[in-house]
Amino acid sequence: MADPLLFNPRTYDPAHFDDETRRILRATVEWFESRGKKALVDSYIEREWYADFLEFIAKEGVFASLLTPAAEAGGDPGKRWDTSRVAAFSELLGFYGLGYWYTWQVTILGLGPVWQSGNEAARARAAELLRQGDVFAFGLSEKTHGADIYSTDMVLTPDGEGGFLANGAKYYIGNGNVAGMVSVFGRRAGIEGPDGYVFFAADSRHPHYRLVKNVVNSQMFVSEFHLDDYPVRAEDVLHTGQAAFDAALNTVNVGKFNLCFASIGICEHAMYEAVTHAHNRVLYGRRVTDFPHVRRELADAYARLTAMKLFSDRAVDYFRTAGPEDRRYLLFNPMTKMKVTTEGEKVIDLMWDVIAAKGFEKDTYFDKAARDIRGLPKLEGTVHVNLALILKFMGNYLFQPAEYPPVPTRHDPADDTFLFRQGPARGLGSIRFHDWRAAYEEFADVPNVARFREQAEGLCELLAKAAPDETQKKDLDFLLALGQLFALVVYGQLILEQARITDVERDVVDEIFDVFVRDFSAHATELHGKASSTGAQQEWALAHVRKPVVDTERSARVWARVEALSGVYEMRP
Repeated sequence: MADPLLFNPRTYDPAHFDDETRRILRATVEWFESRGKKALVDSYIEREWYADFLEFIAKEGVFASLLTPAAEAGGDPGKRWDTSRVAAFSELLGFYGLGYWYTWQVTILGLGPVWQSGNEAARARAAELLRQGDVFAFGLSEKTHGADIYSTDMVLTPDGEGGFLANGAKYYIGNGNVAGMVSVFGRRAGIEGPDGYVFFAADSRHPHYRLVKNVVNSQMFVSEFHLDDYPVRAEDVLHTGQAAFDAALNTVNVGKFNLCFASIGICEHAMYEAVTHAHNRVLYGRRVTDFPHVRRELADAYARLTAMKLFSDRAVDYFRTAGPEDRRYLLFNPMTKMKVTTEGEKVIDLMWDVIAAKGFEKDTYFDKAARDIRGLPKLEGTVHVNLALILKFMGNYLFQPAEYPPVPTRHDPADDTFLFRQGPARGLGSIRFHDWRAAYEEFADVPNVARFREQAEGLCELLAKAAPDETQKKDLDFLLALGQLFALVVYGQLILEQARITDVERDVVDEIFDVFVRDFSAHATELHGKASSTGAQQEWALAHVRKPVVDTERSARVWARVEALSGVYEMRP
């Protein structure tokens, strides 16, 4: 029996979308399924560039439909930038392989500076390239600076005719081998600080664009390229000054949201394979899934995966409802990046402990999942960078709730225009949130939600009575441990909101929070052990270690859901 919470190509029917979106999603599923597992696996192992996939994308107009804002659609009703269907497509591609998702992801990043630009010629050119089936690239990172946008060695020198000559190198640039348009970040020669920043459009096929190599050992192409006296015309300039800086950060705000859905897709496919293998394997005269520790690990993996999906689906609604007066998405975005992707690693590790050597076999999907799941927490900012960002919201989130209209589920076919007019990338400390306790109140009857709520209230007590001192505020190692505790509270809130909206069974919610009670206890123990933790903080940490509420009947019912995944889906040979 198919689990309604997990993506299954056999039963997938995105009925909540319009006809054009359903056509695209189903056609993509059919393309992968008709190719079959052997072709998917072989192309991964041989590191074959996915030209056939890009041909399919061009033929079906997939990227053109999903990534062209309505303002550039020329009246085509099927084209818009709709985060709900961008998310669905990201999950679908992750399900079949990270490489396919990656070419989509870096196209999204490459388009970010263009759709934020007032350069109408560049916008029209981008829309036409999408119509033709081209992909895009985001030229921000450099070999010596990484993605540090305060430092760039891509230098534009005036050419005396109103344009520039660009010289410099970019590194770790996806799609840089074939992109019809590369959004490149640089600075003007002789102008220091933000005033000198420039975002401009380059073409990877130009003779002064020199492709050096693929910097990864992978099916995807992550390029190093050099621009040597590359001519930048006035019509190629996307942003200058502070606007270029803001465009870089706001593009990452849009793009990094998709990492969580790739992680979810990878975990879903791997779970079908892992549960099927374990349930049909006999050791010492017993099914592997009859061993208590195996059941616990697979049930935990299922609970964590379900939580990943509930949080991310609800975060879509906050993205789509965002505006100048409601920027709550700026917390939920790094949460999807940091928390959901690291949860994906845990899900894979739990299943790998069960299937053991099977997870290394080259003809499995799991072998690829175990490698690829590691990359997502490390893209678009490390876990530490995003966790430090999350901490900026902690005070207002926990202690200063504000009133907001209810945020509905957003599957409506609307264009998410605010994402490309987010404005200056500052003022995070002033963002307010609705009362996080409301979501927990609605599930107060669920034993482990109630127990976790005790721990969450305890975090507020810690910050009120034994908050970090001035030295600890500069100790990022200490703050990151604190951030993990805070992140769990935020994570639980949106999970509960989505569980209410989609009427998730109480058993599943209880199992999820069984995991969270243990996680909070583990993070509290870590805080206790930090070199700079004070006596009061250590006392608090030990006082908030909790054991989840044990309910063997509930656990058995949740296990039945996991067991039912055996044999439900296997990719066509």
